[in-house]
Amino acid sequence: MIKPAAMLSETPTADAALRARAARVVPGGMWGHLNAARLPEGYPQFFASAEGCRIRDVDGREYIDFMCSWGPVLLGHRHPEVEAAAQAQAALGDCLNGPGVVMVDLAEAFVAMAPRADWAMFQKNGGDATTACVTIARAGTGRRKVLVARGAYHGALPWCSPSVAGVTSEDRAHLVHFEYNDVASLRAAAAEAGNDLAAILVTGFRHDMGRDLEMPTAEFAKAARAACDAAGAALILDEVRTGLRLDLRGSWEALGVRPDLAAWSKAIANGYALAAVTGNDRFRDAATKVFVTGSFWCGAVAMAAARATLRIARETDVPGHIHAMGLRLREGLASLASQHGIAIRQSGPPQMPLMLFDADPDVRKGRAFCSAALRHGAFFHPQHNMFLSAAHQAADIDQALEAAAHGFRAVRELR
Repeated sequence: MIKPAAMLSETPTADAALRARAARVVPGGMWGHLNAARLPEGYPQFFASAEGCRIRDVDGREYIDFMCSWGPVLLGHRHPEVEAAAQAQAALGDCLNGPGVVMVDLAEAFVAMAPRADWAMFQKNGGDATTACVTIARAGTGRRKVLVARGAYHGALPWCSPSVAGVTSEDRAHLVHFEYNDVASLRAAAAEAGNDLAAILVTGFRHDMGRDLEMPTAEFAKAARAACDAAGAALILDEVRTGLRLDLRGSWEALGVRPDLAAWSKAIANGYALAAVTGNDRFRDAATKVFVTGSFWCGAVAMAAARATLRIARETDVPGHIHAMGLRLREGLASLASQHGIAIRQSGPPQMPLMLFDADPDVRKGRAFCSAALRHGAFFHPQHNMFLSAAHQAADIDQALEAAAHGFRAVRELR
């Protein structure tokens, strides 16, 4: 039987033993955004299994998962239909001398799903896809400058990494920054780039770490499209986080704005490693000329998983379901905060929520909330946008809110 987090004693844990072993053979014990040292007290580093909307650590503790592997899990962990599709392809082969038939099937599915897409090509990670988009845009325009929103995250490669360690000024020499949702700032950046503007790269909404999330305004989205049209540049939409969660057709479709190129990853294969670039016919020739590749980019198993994921998302209206569950969570958190006399701010789309505490510059409140909720079985994040999956049901949300009540009590006790 799985033990709730609150039932475990403070004895040495399997997680602690694994961290000690890892520290001897892995720099820092762990790297990047998955490093649990950056999370509140009590968060595990190592996990044993997952199913649906629940994840279990190596010490047997079970949590309702509101990170969904930081976004890749859309339908729920180990969705049976996706797993069956992946296993069927694995029985035939995965890493071959070229792609399997499934690559063509998947490209056709993407083109059919996204109104702005005339073609698709595949990679492994979100950074692969955003980098390929920038490369294609430069090849198609013969220009160098790329406009990016200040503070936006587009991957962990030297040209876009949030860290400057090991990065040279030359890596970013042709980036020009603007403020998300600020039309004047965007136009000024485009003017600065002048005749060398290759692309404007923008996320589906503003999801910078540790600040209130912002949905794009129609004015801003249309201004980005107009600036690209006027300059003959490419509008690139970074859908790595947002793809399939907000609108299957594309996150800006409801705004009436379609990009020239789009980068997809995370949720498209429900946890299997895959990314994609979709584009319109204007950039088809450029996409054939650039050399972008990887030994594992045509892995057929992940593509089979993605084909199943796209079908299921379309047939079951996944964005609608997770929107409803996200609203249930948001309303429940707001009610609990009010009951405890605590001021919070909730922002972003309900499918990808963020909750921050007022007057919490050092995130002390947020970390106390998350640690207490974790001990009672809910895996939240104090600063990063969270994710819901199709596996989250009303009963799961209600159980998570019970854990959240403990979190709010912990914040109240800080006073």
